[in-house]
Amino acid sequence: MATRPLPVAVRRAAEELGENLTAWRKLQGLTAQQVAERAGITRSTLRRLEQGDPGVGMGSFLSVARALGQLPRVAEAVDPYETDFGRARSDQLLPQRVRS
Repeated sequence: MATRPLPVAVRRAAEELGENLTAWRKLQGLTAQQVAERAGITRSTLRRLEQGDPGVGMGSFLSVARALGQLPRVAEAVDPYETDFGRARSDQLLPQRVRS
C-alpha cells in the first residue's frame, strides 16, 4: 500500500520544529551528542529531528523535548483547555463536575 506524500504545511512544521530544537540545544550550550545521550536516542536520529524529518517517531521527539526541558511546553501547546475555543466547546460538550 502506497503512502500519500505529506502536505507542504506538515513538512514545513517539521522543519520549524527541528530548527527550534536546534536553537534550544545551542542556547543551552549542549552538543548534539549530549542531547542524544540524555534523550536515549542515537546522534543520527537527533540529526534527522533537527533537520525536520517528519518520519522520526513521536517518542524520539518527546524525549528530545524532555532532554531540553521543553516537554511541558509541548504538552501545553496542544492542550485544548489552553484555548478559548477548547474551553468554550468543553462547556458545551463535556459534563460539568458536581461539587459538594
